[in-house]
Amino acid sequence: MIQAAVFDMDGTILDTLEDLTDSVNAICAEFGFPIHSISDIRRFVGNGSKKLIERALPAGTPADVIKKVHDAYVPYYRAHSAIKTKPYDGIVDLLKRLKDAGVKLAVVSNKGDATVKDLCEVHFPGLFDVAVGAREGLKVKPYSDLINLALSEMGIGEAEKNSVLYIGDSEVDYQTAVNAGLKSVNVLWGFRDRDFLRQNGVTVFANTAEELAEFFRD
Repeated sequence: MIQAAVFDMDGTILDTLEDLTDSVNAICAEFGFPIHSISDIRRFVGNGSKKLIERALPAGTPADVIKKVHDAYVPYYRAHSAIKTKPYDGIVDLLKRLKDAGVKLAVVSNKGDATVKDLCEVHFPGLFDVAVGAREGLKVKPYSDLINLALSEMGIGEAEKNSVLYIGDSEVDYQTAVNAGLKSVNVLWGFRDRDFLRQNGVTVFANTAEELAEFFRD
């Protein structure tokens, strides 16, 4: 039986794509770089804000310039992260049902830790036991550092990992679960489609929040 669930944020519980696109484009324009379509940003996300900005800037952009742009992006996005962002259909209800059933809930994202906590307070107040985002000194997903931190904060040890389900929407999430030694399911309403995920080794899917709920039933 699943006793704890670790959710990815972007593309899994929150549709963040428009705010991400608007924020990346605002900062690119500020520095005189080309702006991007929402489909571009969909492809760029998944490995944290540093990689997002690196992918958004022209190939060959010097590292010091990438850092300046990223340093400007982080506070801008935090201030504009909850304008168009909204939970996916059925997610809030699912989280409430799981919490009422005694399932421990965590969200782990490659977003900055402060932004992750901000968005949880706005959209999921009181629902998550643990919220973990990117922090200095810890590798972001697909490394298992952030997952291990969340499990530790939930009081879950190595021997209890078989009772934990990781839920994400991307190939990065699938590899994260593999690296962390967790069973996983990929949702299909997020930033990657089924064919792409299958090509990257994913075999377990959920089309809707109700389908996802089935993984928590005896």
